[in-house]
Amino acid sequence: MIRRCQWAGVFGAASCGLITPAFAQDARPVTLEVMSEEERRGLSWSEGRAAMAGGLRVSLGQFDASARTVTLRKSVRHDGADAVVDILVGTGWNLGAVQLRTNAAGHVFAGALRPMDYVEADVSASYAYGPLYVTIGAIGAPSQRSIGGSNVHFYANANAGIPGTPFTMLAEIGHSSGKVRDAVRAARLRPGGDYSNWRLGLQHRHARLTIGVDYIGTDVSRSDIANRFADQPNSGDRIIGRVQILF
Repeated sequence: MIRRCQWAGVFGAASCGLITPAFAQDARPVTLEVMSEEERRGLSWSEGRAAMAGGLRVSLGQFDASARTVTLRKSVRHDGADAVVDILVGTGWNLGAVQLRTNAAGHVFAGALRPMDYVEADVSASYAYGPLYVTIGAIGAPSQRSIGGSNVHFYANANAGIPGTPFTMLAEIGHSSGKVRDAVRAARLRPGGDYSNWRLGLQHRHARLTIGVDYIGTDVSRSDIANRFADQPNSGDRIIGRVQILF
């Protein structure tokens, strides 16, 4: 079974909720990934184009730290940025059968025309029941000029191995909202002021290699996102694919 933690996803799976849906967590500290686009919370971060990513994870006593770099290919959502570096520090503990986790993350954008960096933090709770693994959580970003205000994202995701097969099914729903100080910049993370997103996916893992295909979608209205950061053509329903290798 693949126990999923968003690397936010991606930090060896980001961001437990902070980044994008990730592949399996693994003791191996280095990951390389190729995807048909870099997507987070239903929104494309690479303007609908193929992207590459590399990640590194280390343990620091009770804490773990991760870094992931992703090509963005001058994405309009991030003001022409060529890449983003996601840096995460987190810790987790058990409360009976429930696994609790908290993380802090910074997102640094290289090549953007204006300062676009921002920070956020999350808390999540996970529970395993047989082949089913369920996580609920919340990710919050305090008010920052680069994202046009504050942002909060609530999410729930689940994965389960399909008995008798090497495949794992994934499902996720989420909702983003917050306070708007600059409607143009706020559209980076939540077009239209607030929106919901969802995902259904299938993954196959063999040794160090994982292949995944996802259907993703949002309820973003096209009439709500007519500004330069919203990337209207890449906020709707679509299919994305990923290949990841662990070292």
